[in-house]
Amino acid sequence: MIKDVRSEFITLNHPTWSRLQPEITMKLNPIATILKLAAAGLLFGALWRHQHDYYTLMRWVVCGVSAFGAFQAVTSGKSGWVWALAVVALVFNPIVPIHLKRETWAFIDSAVAVFLLISIAFIDRRTSPP
Repeated sequence: MIKDVRSEFITLNHPTWSRLQPEITMKLNPIATILKLAAAGLLFGALWRHQHDYYTLMRWVVCGVSAFGAFQAVTSGKSGWVWALAVVALVFNPIVPIHLKRETWAFIDSAVAVFLLISIAFIDRRTSPP
């Protein structure tokens, strides 16, 4: 009698599936990771003196990356990250810029750069399909 192989894979009772289960690993979303690394690099670079155009570009990049990260957090159901990244996007928005002292921006830039790097580990991870 012919055995229906499809039903075994659907119910996940097949011996091959049990051997594959330990091989499921966490992988990073490469596009989001590269964008966040670039934004963090720009933020750390802002600790030195640059022309005004550098800071304008940095605001556009950080605002966009933070908004994209908030969207990622929404789709993965991580509401705390949504709000935190939305605040970062608002602080760095280039259309209505917030004007603060250089020392204050140095602290904010460093903190947000570290925050974006940490968000890579918590938001950009995804389970690879078996």
